Amino acid sequence: MSQQEQDQANARDNANKLRVLSIAFGAGIAIIGVLVILYAWQLWPFTSQVQSTENAYVRGQVTFISPQVSGYVTTVDVQDYQPVRQGQRLMTIDDRIYRQRVHQAQAQLAMKKAALANNLQQRRSAEAVIVRNEAALENAKAQAVKSGLDLKRVENLVTDGSLSLRERDASRASNAQMVTSVAQAKATLNVSRQDLQTVIVNRASLDADVASAAAALELAQIDLNNTRIVAPQAGQLGQIAVRQGAYVSAGTRLTSLVPQAVWVVANFKETQLARIRTGLPASFTVDALNGERFDGEVEFISPAAGSEFSAISPDNATGNFVKIAQRIPVRIKVTSRNAAHLRPGMSVEVRIDTAAKNRHQENPK
Repeated sequence: MSQQEQDQANARDNANKLRVLSIAFGAGIAIIGVLVILYAWQLWPFTSQVQSTENAYVRGQVTFISPQVSGYVTTVDVQDYQPVRQGQRLMTIDDRIYRQRVHQAQAQLAMKKAALANNLQQRRSAEAVIVRNEAALENAKAQAVKSGLDLKRVENLVTDGSLSLRERDASRASNAQMVTSVAQAKATLNVSRQDLQTVIVNRASLDADVASAAAALELAQIDLNNTRIVAPQAGQLGQIAVRQGAYVSAGTRLTSLVPQAVWVVANFKETQLARIRTGLPASFTVDALNGERFDGEVEFISPAAGSEFSAISPDNATGNFVKIAQRIPVRIKVTSRNAAHLRPGMSVEVRIDTAAKNRHQENPK
């Protein structure tokens, strides 16, 4: 074999070796890429019993303090970020108008109660009138009986000629008058009984007036009490957004109150939820506290993905669909005693050991 042929054979061998190395290198890159994807999605062989996420935050019950009445702020008794106890006065709204409304409602209630008391007196008077008219009716009946007997005697005397026809006619007229008096007395008695019924029926209306006036007084008292703005529960205030002398309307945001109770909401990928159950032990580290570790417990799992609670729901029927792993919020109760340093909004990294036993199963109630 000549030198030229030998060189060509060596070149072919080197080309084959280079091609094999290129293929091996490409295959290695592909394998590494696949392994990276499998690791990122926590698929086999990188499946782990511990599920973790950095998409997690500390949450708390941030309450916005707003007035229920309008007016000028006369006093501001707290400062920004000040801890407060339940029932502590925060601010005061000018109460002069509301105090006068209470006095007006009290006067209206007193007037309605006086009308109710007068109704009772009217009933007693109506009952007395009925008794009087009953006596008048009995008297009219007695007079009618007497007049009838007198007329009978006159009729007998006229027959034997002892009395004249004129006297008989006068007796008849007097008897007819007595009979009419009886009917009139009965009608008067019925009218007085109807008057009593009217007084009784009117009492229900007066009772309703008293109840309405009492309710108006209670509402006025509530408005007066609402001029004194107090803390609904113990916690720490946010920034004070109002100053003394400012005019505020009902619903104006004055400040916020953050109680000590906090929890963690971790947004796990839907592919991580297969083994997550309530009661599983969890742990999390807080970025703002130099990675300090806290213990917790899975308390609730959201009934739907976070996208389902958004104001605008996603529409995947447009034809441009790209599959993206959805996030499912998981609420974690903080069980560590050193939770006083946690603040709502802090970023945390959560880990849940799905291989651990459920605490509810370990300690059944």
